[in-house]
Amino acid sequence: MTIEEYLKLPGEELHRSIDRMKKERGAVFLVHNYQRLEVQRLADHIGDSLALAQAAARTRSRLIVFCGVHFMAETAKLLNPDGKVIMPDTGAGCPMADMVTPESLRTAKRGYGDPMVAAYVNTSAAVKAESDICCTSSNAVRVVGSLPRDRGILFVPDRNLGSYAARMSGRDLILWPGHCFVHDRITVDDVQKAREEHPRARLIVHPECRPEVAAQADEVASTSGMVKAVQERNGVDEWIIGTETGLVEQLAAAHPGKGIHPLAESAVCRNMKLTTLAKAAWALEHEAGEIIVPQAVAGRARLALERMLALG
Repeated sequence: MTIEEYLKLPGEELHRSIDRMKKERGAVFLVHNYQRLEVQRLADHIGDSLALAQAAARTRSRLIVFCGVHFMAETAKLLNPDGKVIMPDTGAGCPMADMVTPESLRTAKRGYGDPMVAAYVNTSAAVKAESDICCTSSNAVRVVGSLPRDRGILFVPDRNLGSYAARMSGRDLILWPGHCFVHDRITVDDVQKAREEHPRARLIVHPECRPEVAAQADEVASTSGMVKAVQERNGVDEWIIGTETGLVEQLAAAHPGKGIHPLAESAVCRNMKLTTLAKAAWALEHEAGEIIVPQAVAGRARLALERMLALG
């Protein structure tokens, strides 16, 4: 079928078609928390960058359909080099990942006297290849704390996550001037407004938020940490969630008895929403949108990821 034909099908029929093709092709769907709810329904594994990296490394399926953004699909390919990784929309990128290039990173390393480089997974494979170790928002504090104390550490590209990791680990970090536009535009005014509207709610925010926003929160956690908190805190019936709205919608659907409120309605990642059921069905049928990482880059980038995963 063509993409135009898939676009005409209702959602439930698309789900049935995708389920059938998944079985026929031996495919597994890895889906990020920020995807549309209807796309989240496709997931064999759903989670944040760390959970999806771990799932990619251990899956034995010959075909991975990655519903997220480009650097995540690259990560899946690096950790499962023998599998075929496809994306429903290869144009789904990450503006923050584009804020650092391998060339600019090499220049910075020379300028700072060859520090160790801790790269957030929100980077291209080529940048990972220039780095010593990777991290996610779930393990950034642990990764930074594991590094030798006799060398400087350059943290790329998210200055807000880097600031949080430095604060929590007690390490001095050189911070790259990058940011996630979704989280960085959440303000203290948003916090004050949300608290006024939901005075009994517990506020949990993502470490990609600005330091002054994180300072106002009751908790700071990755998306997987937010899911765990809402699931396990039986004494908390109302939450304000400071991250992309895809996770807020997921939590609201999973916990209808709790009050789940977005910290900012504007916290929407347009790139994450590029994936649709119709695109997923078409990509799966044609095994289109394959992710290729050049061998010259793959080995070094994989090493940085494996060093992260070895920390647990």
